[in-house]
Amino acid sequence: MSLKLSERTIEKYKEFVDKSDFIPIEENESDIWFWVLNDEGVKKADYLAFTLGLKSHVQLKDRKELLKAMEEMYNLINEETEDAEQSDVNEESFEENIIGVTYSDAPIVKLVNQLIVKAVQQNASDIHFEGTKDYFVVRFRIDGTLHDYKRFSKKIQETVISRIKVMANLDVAETRRPQDGAIRVNIGTRTVDIRVSVVPSITGEKAALRILDTSKELLGLEDIGMSENDIKLFEEKLRYPNGIILVTGPTGSGKTTTLYAALKRIATRDKNIMTIEDPIEYRIDGITQVQVNPKLDLTFSNALKYFLRQDPDVILVGEIRDAETAKTAIAASLTGHLVLSTVHTNDAATTLARLIDMGVEPFLLASSLLLVIGQRLVRRVCSSCKVEVETKDEIKSMLLEYGYKIDSHFEGTGCDRCKNTGFYGRVGIFELLNIDEDIKKLLIKKADAKEIRKVAIEKGMKTMFDDGMDKVREGVTTPEEVLLATRL
Repeated sequence: MSLKLSERTIEKYKEFVDKSDFIPIEENESDIWFWVLNDEGVKKADYLAFTLGLKSHVQLKDRKELLKAMEEMYNLINEETEDAEQSDVNEESFEENIIGVTYSDAPIVKLVNQLIVKAVQQNASDIHFEGTKDYFVVRFRIDGTLHDYKRFSKKIQETVISRIKVMANLDVAETRRPQDGAIRVNIGTRTVDIRVSVVPSITGEKAALRILDTSKELLGLEDIGMSENDIKLFEEKLRYPNGIILVTGPTGSGKTTTLYAALKRIATRDKNIMTIEDPIEYRIDGITQVQVNPKLDLTFSNALKYFLRQDPDVILVGEIRDAETAKTAIAASLTGHLVLSTVHTNDAATTLARLIDMGVEPFLLASSLLLVIGQRLVRRVCSSCKVEVETKDEIKSMLLEYGYKIDSHFEGTGCDRCKNTGFYGRVGIFELLNIDEDIKKLLIKKADAKEIRKVAIEKGMKTMFDDGMDKVREGVTTPEEVLLATRL
C-alpha cells in the first residue's frame, strides 16, 4: 500500500500523543480516509478530519494491518538519512545534538532511529554498529546470518555510538570499558525491547543491539518445526505434576522459543506459572515473569528459592549455568513442581554428563529428569523462489556417510521476498531424549554420553540430523543447512 497524504495532515497527525488506534490513509480536496482499530480511533479520526476541514471516512482494521500502515507512516515522517555524514551540520553540532538531544530532528538521531526501524521491519535479531580502519559499517543478523546493511563515513562512528549510549542510559563519556544497557521503543503498535552492549576496540567502540519484539505472537509447538511424534512425547511429559524438562543447544538455537511454546500449551487459569529470565523475551498474560538483576542479588538460583514460597505449579528457569542453580532446580522438581529450563551443550545426551560434571548426583538426576530436548535452527528455503536441484557430489558423499542417499533437493533461486538469499525464516530441528528406566540405569552408572546416545537411538530416538534430513525431503531446508548445524 502507499499513503497519499499532504504534509499538513501528517503534521496534524503527529500532534496526537496516542496514535495506536487510527491512521490517515488517503485524502483529496474534500475527503480523508482512515483505518481505525476501535471506537476511540473513530473519535480521533473524526476530530482530525474536522481540524483539517475535511469529511471523514473510516474503515475498521485489525492491529496487524494498522501496524503495517504505521510503519509506512514512520518511513514518511523519518525519511531515511543515507547521506547523514554529508549534512551541512558539522561534527561539533552533531555531538551537541546527540549528547544533549537538543534537536529531535538531528541527522544522527534520525539515522539511528531509521536503522532500528529497518532492522525490525526486516526481522533482524541483532544490529552491529562497528568501525573498520576506513569506514563505519552497520550489519543486520537475519535468519542467523550477518549481512552488511550500509557503510558510512568513519567520522560519524563516535556520534552514532554516543546516540545509542544516550538511548540506553549509558555513560557517554566512558569509552575505555564495556557497558551494557537497554532501550525500549514503540514502532507503530509494536513494543520492542533492545539489549545494548558497547565494547572498546582498536577501531573505536562497537555497539551490538539484540532486538526482542515483545509484541510478537507466541509460536505453538507445531509452528517451530516439531514432528507429530515429538509433540506427542513432549506434551506427555508436560502433563507430569513434577520433574525437569531441559532444552539444550548453543546460543541462538531457539531454546527459549521452544520453552514458551510449551508454556503456551499448558498455561491455564488453574496453574500458577512463574519464570525467571535474562532477558524476558516474550510477555504472557497470566504468568508471573521476573527479570534477573545481579545488582540486587536476584539470580536464577536465588529467584528459584523465592519462587518456592509462592505456591507455583510450573517454574521456568532461563538457564542452568552453575551447580547451585542445577541443585536448586532439582530440589524444586522433587518437591512437587514441574521445572523447565535450558542448558548450553551440544546435544541431548551430553547434557546428562554436563550436569554430573556440575556436581549433581546421578541418582538425583535419574529421579527428577523427564526429558531432554536438543535443538538447532536451520534456514527455511524461500517458498516464493523454490526449485528442485540436483545435489552436489561432495554433499552426496557426506550424506552417504550417514546412510542417506539424496540425489536432489529444493533450493531458493533468490527473489525480492528473500532479498536474493534463497532463504526466508528459520525452523527447528530436534532430538528428544526420553529419560526412561534404561536411561536412568545408565545415569546411575555414570555412563558416558556416547553410550547414552547409542541406547537412546536403539530405543527410537530420532537425532537432530535425522530430523533435519526429514525436512530436506519435505523441501523445508537444504542438506548444507543440516550439515552445518549438526556436524559437531
